[in-house]
Order: sequence, then C-alpha cells, then structure tokens
Amino acid sequence: MGQLNLPASGVVYLDTAPIIYSIEKHADYWVLMRPLWEASQAGQIVIASSELSLLETLVGPLKSGDHNLAADYERLLTATELRLLPVTASILKDAARLRAQTNLKTPDAIHAATALASGSAQFITNDVAFKRVPNLPVVILKEVASASTPS
Repeated sequence: MGQLNLPASGVVYLDTAPIIYSIEKHADYWVLMRPLWEASQAGQIVIASSELSLLETLVGPLKSGDHNLAADYERLLTATELRLLPVTASILKDAARLRAQTNLKTPDAIHAATALASGSAQFITNDVAFKRVPNLPVVILKEVASASTPS
C-alpha cells in the first residue's frame, strides 16, 4: 500500500468521500487518511472542504436513521481541525464555468471551484473525474492505495 505525500504546509481540500472514509474508518483508506489528520492537529496543514460536505455526509446517516453517525459528521465538520468554506455566488459562478468546461456534476463542480478559490495545495478524492479540472492538484486515494511503497 502506498501513502499520501502531503504538502509541507498549506490547504489540503477534501472531497466528501475522504471525509466519510475518515469518520467511518474505512478499511482501505483510513490508514492513508490518518497522517493527514495528524498533520492538521500538529498545525502543519489546514484541512478544508465546502459547506456542501455537510449536506453530502449527512444524507446516508439520516436515511438509515443513524443519528450517532450523523452527530459524528456534524462534530467533525464543525470542529476546528476542518475549515468549512462557504458556497458563495462567486463559487457558484466558477462552478458553472467548470461544469460547462469539464462536464462535472454540479456538486463536484462546487467542490472543485471551492478548492481552486482556496488555493489548495492538494485535492483529495476518489473520483477521477476531477482530473479534468485544469490546475486542480488532484490525489486519487484508490491510486495511492494501490501504489507499491518503495523498499
């Protein structure tokens, strides 16, 4: 299994899936995500995501009636170690342009526009569609997980 190569400093943007992997301690991805959270707690990097992540993470637990899991998401997404960035009119205009250029789904275009506006040093996701966004420093977790660690 590979490992995330984190930037020495700056903003690391999380798409919704990595947030889910972190909260639910996903077997394949939690080991990759843990150093990210540790670097954030040490003040080396800032972890950010869009306010849209709050909506996206809560849907599953609310559908299944898992109020404890919903509360876990809310705690993480309102904690100081994760900065939720607002969905502004400017972000929505940029997202519309990205959607027109790359054919991303609307939520994905909002995430990409938010990450670009924040000057993110890294964009962590598991969705290869984000690779179509120019100047977005995309890291695909499944690619990292399948990479061999050099001996």
